[in-house]
Amino acid sequence: MKAIRAIISGGGTGGHIFPALAIAGELKRRNPDTEILFVGANGRMEMEKVPAAGYRIEGLDIQGFNRKNPLKNILLPLKLWKSLRKSRRIIRDFKPDIAIGVGGYASFALLHEAQALGIPTLIQEQNCFAGKSNQKLGGKAGRICVAYEQMDRFFPADKIVLTGNPIRSDMVPATLALREEGLKFYEMDPARRHVLIVGGSLGSRTLNEAVLGWIESGCPGGKDVEILWQCGKFYKNEVDARMDALLRLGVDLRYIHHSAFIARMDLAYAMADLVISRSGASSISELCACGKPAVLVPSPNVTEDHQTVNARALEKAGAAVIVTDAQARERLMATALRLSADKKALERMGSQALGMALPGAAASIVDEIEKLIG
Repeated sequence: MKAIRAIISGGGTGGHIFPALAIAGELKRRNPDTEILFVGANGRMEMEKVPAAGYRIEGLDIQGFNRKNPLKNILLPLKLWKSLRKSRRIIRDFKPDIAIGVGGYASFALLHEAQALGIPTLIQEQNCFAGKSNQKLGGKAGRICVAYEQMDRFFPADKIVLTGNPIRSDMVPATLALREEGLKFYEMDPARRHVLIVGGSLGSRTLNEAVLGWIESGCPGGKDVEILWQCGKFYKNEVDARMDALLRLGVDLRYIHHSAFIARMDLAYAMADLVISRSGASSISELCACGKPAVLVPSPNVTEDHQTVNARALEKAGAAVIVTDAQARERLMATALRLSADKKALERMGSQALGMALPGAAASIVDEIEKLIG
């Protein structure tokens, strides 16, 4: 592949950022001389994660539409106008061969201006229900890479390519050696059952409340279980306070490990017998790639309830069990712990998850990029 200049825009959550980084990694793998510039939203996690991965990023002062508090949208038109102007300046300065949008606040402004300037654009839509911004951009996009069938409900059929969602390259089915490495890395007891709890890159109040409630009630059913729990940076201080209160009461918390963020997710997946997770598109793709059985708690706070649709696809295939957000505080831990004790069910579910994986998504997307820019 010849060296190119590519802008990758989007972010807001790990579900957008990790696919973007996977695409960038594949572009650089094919030609290390390729120049990549990220464009994100100021104050969002991409402004930290992208530079940490070694890439340059420009920030836009943009926000999403706030449905809960309409008053907070008063400045949105001004912010959008400023972001469109800055996006046009970034494009003219960088002179990209292609602009790639992965979703998130900044993606619309950048791709809108790229299309207006005649730059080829590619959209990577992670979800089974396309966001409004991507739907608006789809008509002028050169290619739309999707992870689900029947996306012609939202986009021109002749522009759609089923590629799957790009995931971090280290997300692979666990070997015995990788599992042992994960147990050592997280200092887990090999004799116990291991449950990984992930509420997304920002955390989940529902999952955190379910786990804390279970701990405060004496950890019923968890006699030989060890927990690795990503509680999210938004909730870390609150969780710390409640865990400290439990320690002062003499509660044994040796086998419950919580942190704001889990950096080595490859080892976390490898050591886990079962995963409790939200059902965002990237989480689903990683679970399938790693062949991990899961208890899924779809977030109700997403467009068109698409996380429930994602979760049902795995449940129908026998790869996961769904507990609704409303039921989670009462049922989540009991359901997960019963399942974690059933080795045959875990093996069956893991096999079904692996069968649903679409490996090589980043490579397929970069193939489409090559076709677009000739």
